[in-house]
Amino acid sequence: MSRESQAKRIAARAAYGGGGLVATSATAAALLWAEARYARRQVGEVTAVPFAVDATYLAPGVAGTPLRLAVLGDSAAAGLGADSATDTPAVLIAQGLADVSARPVRLINVSVVGAQTSDLDEQIDLVAAFDPDVVVIFVGANDVTHRVSPTNSVRHLAHAVRRLRELEAEVVVGTCPDLGTVKPLPQPLREIGRRWSRRLAAAQIITVVEGGGRAVSVGALLGPEFDQSPQDYFSSDRFHPSSLGYRRLAEILLPTVCAALGYGPEPDPELDPRRHEEVLPLSEAAVQAADAAGTELSGVVVDGYDRSSRGRWAALRHRIPMPLRRRSDDDLMVDDGAAAGPS
Repeated sequence: MSRESQAKRIAARAAYGGGGLVATSATAAALLWAEARYARRQVGEVTAVPFAVDATYLAPGVAGTPLRLAVLGDSAAAGLGADSATDTPAVLIAQGLADVSARPVRLINVSVVGAQTSDLDEQIDLVAAFDPDVVVIFVGANDVTHRVSPTNSVRHLAHAVRRLRELEAEVVVGTCPDLGTVKPLPQPLREIGRRWSRRLAAAQIITVVEGGGRAVSVGALLGPEFDQSPQDYFSSDRFHPSSLGYRRLAEILLPTVCAALGYGPEPDPELDPRRHEEVLPLSEAAVQAADAAGTELSGVVVDGYDRSSRGRWAALRHRIPMPLRRRSDDDLMVDDGAAAGPS
C-alpha cells in the first residue's frame, strides 16, 4: 500500500469510524514500545515546569484591539528545552505576529508536556472562553511513542479542528515531527519512528485541511542542523529543541499564522512559480509535505470546485521564513496589566 493510500485510509477511518493500526505488524509495534521505553530512559524523566507566558505582547507602534492567540499541544508547544520564556515558540510567534500586524497580541498557552492528541479536547475547554482569533497546535510525537492508533490520533485531531472552527478561530497545526532525527532512539526504532511519524503527519495534514485549517509540516526540520551542530539546535536531553531550534520552528510557522489572519502577502490564486506553489490533490500533496519540512497546505478552489475525482484540492506552499529578532527578557515588550486568559 502506498503512503498516499495509507494516509487517505487513516483519515477516512478517522472520519467515518473504525480503528486499529494501518499496515503495522505486532512485532514492529512491540519493538517500538520496548525501544521507546529505552529512549525515554536515555532522555530521562521530564520534570521541568513550562514557562508562564500568558500575557499581552506589544511591538513599537502597535495600536488597536489585541489579536488573541492560543497555543495548544505537547512539549514542543510548551517550549520544553528552551533557555527562557522569550525563546518558546508561543512567545516567538506572539511577538512576531505583533510586529507584523502592528497590533497587540494576547497569548494564552495551555499546552501540557507529554500531551497526546486525545488531550486537545480538554485544552480547548480551557481556551473556549478566550475566544481566540487563531490557534496554533503542535502535537503527534507522543502518539507515536505511546503506540496510539493513527486512526484514533487523527480522529481526535479532526474533532479538535472542528471545535475550533466552530469557535470561528483560524487553526494552524504543526504536524508530527520526524522521530527519525532523534538520536537517543536506537536503530531500528529510529527508522520505524521515521515511517510512523511521517505517515501520521500526512494523515494529520489531510484531516486539518479537510476541517478548514492550515497544516505546516514540521517533519525533519531540525535534521540537517542537528547533524551539523547538535549542541546548538537540540537541548541537553538530545530530544527536545533548544532555544535556537524553537526559533527556527517559529520562523517557519509565523508566515502561516500571519496569512491565516490576513497579514502579509497572500499568493495570487494563479500558480506563482516564484513562490514555489503547487495545487495538487490533497492526499498527494500531504505525502509530499510530510517529506518536506516547512511546507504549508491549505484548501483551495480550482475552476469553481474545491475537489476533483481524486479528492479535495490543496495549495502546497513553501513560504519564506520570517526571521525573528532575538530579544532578552528585559527587551520583550509585554503588557502585564492586560494578561491573557479567559475573562
